[in-house]
Amino acid sequence: MNINTRHLVAVLCTLAALLAGCATPGANPPTRYAVDPYWPKPLPNQWALGQVAGLHVDSRNHVWIIHRPRTIEALERGAEQSPPTARCCRPAPAVIEFDPEGRVVQAWGGPGEGYDWPTNEHGIYVDPKGDVWIGGNDVKDHHLLKFTRDGKFLMQIGKPGKSEGSNSPTQLGRPASMELDAAANELYVADGYGNKRVIVFDAATGQYKRHWGAYGNRPDDTKMRMFNPESPQFANPVHCVRLGVDNLVYVCDRSNNRIQVFEKNGKFVRQFVIDPKTQINGTVHDMILSPDPLQAYLFVGDGSNGEIYIVRRDTGERVAAFGRLGRMAGEFYGLHNLAADSHGNIFTAEVRTGRRVQRFRPEAP
Repeated sequence: MNINTRHLVAVLCTLAALLAGCATPGANPPTRYAVDPYWPKPLPNQWALGQVAGLHVDSRNHVWIIHRPRTIEALERGAEQSPPTARCCRPAPAVIEFDPEGRVVQAWGGPGEGYDWPTNEHGIYVDPKGDVWIGGNDVKDHHLLKFTRDGKFLMQIGKPGKSEGSNSPTQLGRPASMELDAAANELYVADGYGNKRVIVFDAATGQYKRHWGAYGNRPDDTKMRMFNPESPQFANPVHCVRLGVDNLVYVCDRSNNRIQVFEKNGKFVRQFVIDPKTQINGTVHDMILSPDPLQAYLFVGDGSNGEIYIVRRDTGERVAAFGRLGRMAGEFYGLHNLAADSHGNIFTAEVRTGRRVQRFRPEAP
């Protein structure tokens, strides 16, 4: 399935192997994305996927997902019954690593000794050291877990149970995503489905550093109207946090249909409003910065409308979009997460009944 993304300029100019000769902004021809229906490869061991609620591409271009085994329907669990009621299937482990060709490298995850596995998995991030961070967004999930890449437990921040609100220095509130500032060794967390803030921890010790709400203000847990791009507070969920090469922090305020941008100390810089009339489930489900060295664009995943928007990072101008609601290859139902590899491939993950991960490849026209 080929999808025109007109006017996409500097995003792919640096990918010489794909767009050799792309020159100045405005001079490149239209670019297309093509879904790869054969990625990933079929899962081994009669495994089935539940809702895919986290996605990340590591420094080796390996694709990591975290899914929700509990969301797999009974009719898909025949192979795990005793005796089996069908040849297929059984839930895959919650964390799966794929190589660039889509083959499973390893899989692990679930309850274990010394840590509290989340009730409803949400978010995965592999830091530059290769350590894997995961979270959860159940009403009892107020913590983060850190593992080695092969699943050995390293650290827990927070604990399950009860939230202490958006100004607690130790307890999280259904955290949605995270990203590491490697130079400072600080972990930024979009916190989240319960709290209304960004919070920063020391990635080695888990010690609290700072936090802030919308516009850099102290967060307030007062319930406010959603789908309001001028709201003085984040709405739930605060769904993603990304760090740019410009040393700014980009935050998905999903249900207020906006991206807010901050300095790393929490000082507000600007915001971009994304399709403000949408009210089903908000528009900014996820956002990544483009893989070119200048990160000239933002790719914004709109789960309510089933589209990915390509937006100028400096102005917020939308220059292209692709996708639509649906369950066919290249369409989205429950678009939830985005990631990109160093070749410019875009990966997507879906929750609800979409329950899959897809790859889209940039193609010259």
